[in-house]
Amino acid sequence: FGTTVIYISLVYLTCYIASYCLELMFLCRRLGVELGKVQVYQEANRETQVQIEESVRSKDVFIIQTVSKDVNTTIMELLIMVYACRTSCARNIIGVIPYFPYSKQCKMRKRGSIVSKLLASMMCKAGLTHLITMDLHQKEIQGFFNIPVDNLRASPFLLQYIQEEIPDYRNAVIVAKSPASAKRAQSFAERLRLGIAVIHGEAQDAESDLVDGRHSPPTVKNIGAIHPSLEIPLLIPKEKPPITVVGDVGGRIAIIVDDIIDDVDSFLAAAETLKERGAYKIFVMATHGILSSDAPRLIEESAIDEVVVTNTIPHEIQKLQCPKIKTVDISMILSEAIRRIHNGESMSYLFRNIGMDD
Repeated sequence: FGTTVIYISLVYLTCYIASYCLELMFLCRRLGVELGKVQVYQEANRETQVQIEESVRSKDVFIIQTVSKDVNTTIMELLIMVYACRTSCARNIIGVIPYFPYSKQCKMRKRGSIVSKLLASMMCKAGLTHLITMDLHQKEIQGFFNIPVDNLRASPFLLQYIQEEIPDYRNAVIVAKSPASAKRAQSFAERLRLGIAVIHGEAQDAESDLVDGRHSPPTVKNIGAIHPSLEIPLLIPKEKPPITVVGDVGGRIAIIVDDIIDDVDSFLAAAETLKERGAYKIFVMATHGILSSDAPRLIEESAIDEVVVTNTIPHEIQKLQCPKIKTVDISMILSEAIRRIHNGESMSYLFRNIGMDD
């Protein structure tokens, strides 16, 4: 690793810096390297300044960036640091972004925009040559980049947690809180040899119900704007059925799986429904624990027994507010990905037994 430099790009509160730098030290210790020397600060007018304090000429530079509450500042900081390394003649600039921001905005909705495509273009234009990320909200986001993207999976770590930390997991059932997450739940259930249940109805996530841009308002026919010979049929509006749980959860441990837990309202509604159907213990497992706003308080007061997330995003403050939140460390797979990319080794080992739905 004589030609490797690892930088961390962070603008966080002091407590976030302390906790996440500790995890980065573990990652660097696994690789046998030290963090690169760089100054990142903001001017009085909130402009971000980046100063590389050592030579990166002809070196492989890995920039580790996770997402703070100030996501836009985080993105600009990353882009400026990538561009600084590019203008300093780094050989390769690899971004390690465990949680890819704006990943939920990957579809056209009415007169909106596909922001994740814009962000991908900005990163490539800044000089990024490779991207390492984890559990993209939609795998198709990889197609927005014109550089190699390694979309690592956290499911092996979450499955290991279930097997080792949930004593009676054989009496569990994997739950999808909406039909949209049924494939992920099915993948977990098949690997653990467990049953599956799907919640369908009013409590399901409304994200899939949003239009994709081909149906523009107003929906009322304007007779004067349509040619008399054209009679375009109106689409019947959707009406959600009463809430239904497809599958038996009575007397079982319910494990709700998803990729992101941010706004917890849908998870709380799912937990209440499962309790009413007879589940005696409820776990929520997700890769990215954003846990915005008052999510820790709502979880603490809810029927959920435990929320398990990985450390792709720092959440030490949320853990202090809610003891139900547990963390699974994924620094091992990130460090191995960095090592393999630097040495030019195959990445297939990190994707062994990984299916399309994982």
